Formats: sequence, C-alpha cells, structure tokens
Amino acid sequence: MAGLHLPSNAHVKNGLPPQELLDDLCSRFVLNVPKEDLQSFERILFLVEYAHWFYEDNSVENNPSLKSFNLKEFTSLLFNSCDVLKPYVPHIDDIFKDFTSYKLRVPVTGGIILDETFERCLLVKGWKGSSWSFPRGKKSKDEEDHACAIREVLEETGFDVTPFLIKEDFIEVMFGQQRVRLYIIAGVKNDTAFAPLTKKEISEIAWHRLDDLLPVSDDVISHGITGLKLYMVAPFLESLRSWILKHQPPVAPNFDMPVKGFTMWKVKNTSMSNSSIIFDNQPIKLDSDPGRSLRNFKFDTASILHAMESAFAA
Repeated sequence: MAGLHLPSNAHVKNGLPPQELLDDLCSRFVLNVPKEDLQSFERILFLVEYAHWFYEDNSVENNPSLKSFNLKEFTSLLFNSCDVLKPYVPHIDDIFKDFTSYKLRVPVTGGIILDETFERCLLVKGWKGSSWSFPRGKKSKDEEDHACAIREVLEETGFDVTPFLIKEDFIEVMFGQQRVRLYIIAGVKNDTAFAPLTKKEISEIAWHRLDDLLPVSDDVISHGITGLKLYMVAPFLESLRSWILKHQPPVAPNFDMPVKGFTMWKVKNTSMSNSSIIFDNQPIKLDSDPGRSLRNFKFDTASILHAMESAFAA
C-alpha cells in the first residue's frame, strides 16, 4: 500500500497530524472497505487499529515532526476527527475497554521452533519490554489455525515454517477465555537466518536452551532458572518435553555450541515514544462481564454506508 503524502506546505502543529491526513486515514481504512466489515463493533475497531499501524509505520517514520500515539490515543483522535465516528466519542472509554477484552478472547496460534538437537527453542522479545515468548499472534477472521501459525511466525521471524509444520503436532493451552495453540516446528538448523518482516513488533530473536527455561512457577509470566523473563512459555514446557521424549532428534548434541542462549537477530535501535504500549507483555484482567457495552453498542451503519457512497461518487 502506498504511503500517504502530505503537501509540502502542510502544517504540523504540536506534532498532531493535520486534518487532511486524518481524513485520508479514515477514508482509506474505515470507509473504503467491504460493507460486511462495517456491520460489527469489533470490526470497526480492528480497522482503526490497522490505520494506527499504518500511521506509526509510515506517516510518523516519513515525517518525524508527527507525534507517535498509543492505540487508545489514536482511537480517540480518529473518532474525534472522522464524521461518521464522532457521535460515539462519549462512549470511547467503554468501546476501547470492550475491544481490549474482546482481543483477549481471540484465538492465538504460533510455533515452538526447535533446533536439530531438540535442545534449544527460538524465542522472540517484544518491541517494548523484557519478556521472551514463542512467536505467535491472533487469528484473522475465517483463518485456519495452521495458516495463522505460518503467517505469524513468518511475520515475527522471517522464517517460513511450512515445510516443517505437521498439523497434528501442537500444544494447546487455555489462558482464561483465550485458546492458544502452538505447533511444534522441529529440526530447524541453528544457523538459520532470522529477521522480522513487521516493523516495531520484535526487538530480538534468539535460541534459548530448554533447560534454561525451567520456570520457578507455571504462571503466564514467569522466570527461567537463569532469571530470563518469559511470557506464555512456562505452561507449554511440560507437554513439550513429553513430545521430545517420544521423538528422536535428527542431530546429536553439539558440545561446541554456546552453553547459554545466543542471539540471531537484534534491532539496532529500540528507542520509542514513552506513549508506546504493548498489551501482549502485560497481564490484563478480564472484566466480569466482557463485551457489556459491545452488546449494547451499535454503529449507525446507514450513515457510514452513505459516507462511503459519497466518497465513491466524489
């Protein structure tokens, strides 16, 4: 998708994006979409999230004078700037709260990548924070589990696991109301080149010894025996070790390899705005009644479709 280019005389005040840019983002990501994507609350917020990613990765990067926003700030900004969304500004806190709860119930899939000795697994570190996790992400609408795993691992590591993935080899854990399925991707060479394809999501990729990941507890966020901070790793380790015991690694242990984990890729500069936010590295308590305002909230689809027709006619 081509970048949004502002006129050379566009005025950026206090780092805030000009109305022209906000209008273009609203038109491109909210209005100029298939009608079925405008029929539900959660789809609208996902579209706003896409607009936010585009703004951060393209607009801000190409124009450093623009301010960086976290998702909640950007959502409020776009709702206040887009005519079809303005009527819902008074409800923005409830809308965003329910959207966050909804995202925590979307199924997640990914991969547990093992080297050829089955002694090491590949972990990624988020763009902000110090937690390591298996590469994984949320499923898209109508996406199959294994297809999501292939896509997410490719985005976060640059490695296509398709030739290694066996649909029956997976470990599945429930975290509250969220199902997380990780496919066991075994026998990957430890000198494989890794590098994320997405911007501002992963800061480091490294091989870590499974022995170093033995957790002090089985919590979602835990620490390995070496003090390594882990997120959504510990609950999978027991089942992973059971799988390894039943399978013969293709290569015997290599005693010339580093005893500890070793980095395969690391971003050169991880400096970010203080307003940046990463939900995946923080435990979030679900509401006792998630989706409460989601069930009561309705977008005025007619006015949105009318705006779309006007935009197409222009």
